[in-house]
Amino acid sequence: MSLRLYRALLQSSKQFQDYNLRAYCLRRCRLAFEQARNETDPAAVQALQEAGREQLRVIQRQSTISNMYVGEQSVMETLGR
Repeated sequence: MSLRLYRALLQSSKQFQDYNLRAYCLRRCRLAFEQARNETDPAAVQALQEAGREQLRVIQRQSTISNMYVGEQSVMETLGR
């Protein structure tokens, strides 16, 4: 799949304020690209790219909504300070 799409997914995933959502999105993006790394069928690659673009739109919407309703920081976030 496209490196540009991968970077956009990672960048959008990092926009979540909540540690759990951020970690989940980053993990799922990396896993999806790792699984699709050796795909050579053009139709399958096209389908994977379309699915990736749809997931990017979902992550962008959800991170915007999530950031409107910020809660307390998780223990994992406070340990890093």
